[in-house]
Amino acid sequence: MKKQNLFKTLTIGLTGAWLGVFVFLPTMMILIASFLERDETDFVRMSFSATSYARLIDPVYLNVFSHSLFMALVATVICLFLGYPFAYLMARTRPGLRHFLLLLVIIPFWTNSLIRTYAIRTLLAANGIVNQVLIHLKVIDAPLQILFTGGAVTAGLVYILFPFMVLPLFAVIEKIDVSLFEAASDLGAGRLQAFVRITVPLTMPGIIAGSLMVFLPALGMFYVSDLLGGAKDLLVGNFIRNQFLDARDWPFGAAASVAMMILMALMMVAYFISIRKIGKEQIG
Repeated sequence: MKKQNLFKTLTIGLTGAWLGVFVFLPTMMILIASFLERDETDFVRMSFSATSYARLIDPVYLNVFSHSLFMALVATVICLFLGYPFAYLMARTRPGLRHFLLLLVIIPFWTNSLIRTYAIRTLLAANGIVNQVLIHLKVIDAPLQILFTGGAVTAGLVYILFPFMVLPLFAVIEKIDVSLFEAASDLGAGRLQAFVRITVPLTMPGIIAGSLMVFLPALGMFYVSDLLGGAKDLLVGNFIRNQFLDARDWPFGAAASVAMMILMALMMVAYFISIRKIGKEQIG
């Protein structure tokens, strides 16, 4: 019993220390830096100011944020429309094929996303496989400019984040009792009506969770925009990185980081509230 208590104490202590040193302290440093002023030599000046937050509402920066939110939303919608039917078919197929499809979804996690982004870059280049196939099929006469476009950035986000949409959906769809559909059929409901009234409400937690797991990371994947969009379609992650590394405006970059953390926190709160509301409606 004492060994179990000691193991529990050590585990909790080490985890807490890790989170404190590598999560809490950096977050507090960013928060403090966001209220300081820029200094040419020391990066920040120990002078309290909220100027960095006021600059965030400048139309130039708001345009960057709105564009980033739009691209993340587009990537989320595409992942949802592609991932939902795939997750549904995967959950309803025979176990052997289901495990194989699940393996295909998980395999991308074995490779670093940066390496996979370089692979997409190779596919979409002017002399890449996509253009070569289209030319060989005589669909086009000359290579298309696919790389360094907004479409390439969206494709990269969808490719990298697609598993994060499929896995939550698969988890909730697999748990749906098939007898519910049989009961709906006995009561005269068609497939579409059963899907709208049974499948969608019961899978709503997975839809919300998958959407958050795609939308939030999509805002910060600056390397996708750099490699596939030529840094022309900036994401919030690009903007924050540029403030820290290029402009050397640490307070402004920190303020943008805090704003993003607040947005993520609000979305997580909305997620838990919606999940609780959905659970009460299903119980009722």
